[in-house]
Amino acid sequence: MAQSQGFNENFMALNDTRPLIILTTGGTIEKNYDESEGTLQNRNTMVENKILKKLRLPYTKVSVEFLMAKDSLVMDEHDRELICQKIQELSQQGAPIVVIHGTDTMDITASYCFENAPNISVPVIFTGAMKPVGFDDSDAAQNVIEAVMVAHLIKPGYWASFHSRLFEVPHFRKNRQKGTFEAFE
Repeated sequence: MAQSQGFNENFMALNDTRPLIILTTGGTIEKNYDESEGTLQNRNTMVENKILKKLRLPYTKVSVEFLMAKDSLVMDEHDRELICQKIQELSQQGAPIVVIHGTDTMDITASYCFENAPNISVPVIFTGAMKPVGFDDSDAAQNVIEAVMVAHLIKPGYWASFHSRLFEVPHFRKNRQKGTFEAFE
């Protein structure tokens, strides 16, 4: 079977369980509503309880690593450095990594990682959502499921998975008018 450029040669080779790491950093996807304060904020990870526990993943052993719960608009270079360092540390386990990140600066963080740790040995897939996981019309589950799927299919490097599209870092950006991401050269 011929392989498409970018796809992992061994993606169909095994039927045994493979590990996957999800690194959570916050963003809209992880926001929850606090009735007493009347606010929508990042407090802790929502992905594990609201999405992952509902999925049937008999061939994937998922571990969730909580790093921070921040809106990406308030992330700074120190936060990006922490994310990049954590990705490098986790990559030593040899498992693909899905990074849950806010959409407003996901491209900036992904590019930071690409520039500061370019020789990553595993696929690193950034994803997030335009609406929080608890909203009926949220795209959170779709984006996480797609990122989990593609993580075992794609070759090592930095990628973004969003709305059924896969983007190679650093060639993607948020299109606020369309409410999604797009590729660019």
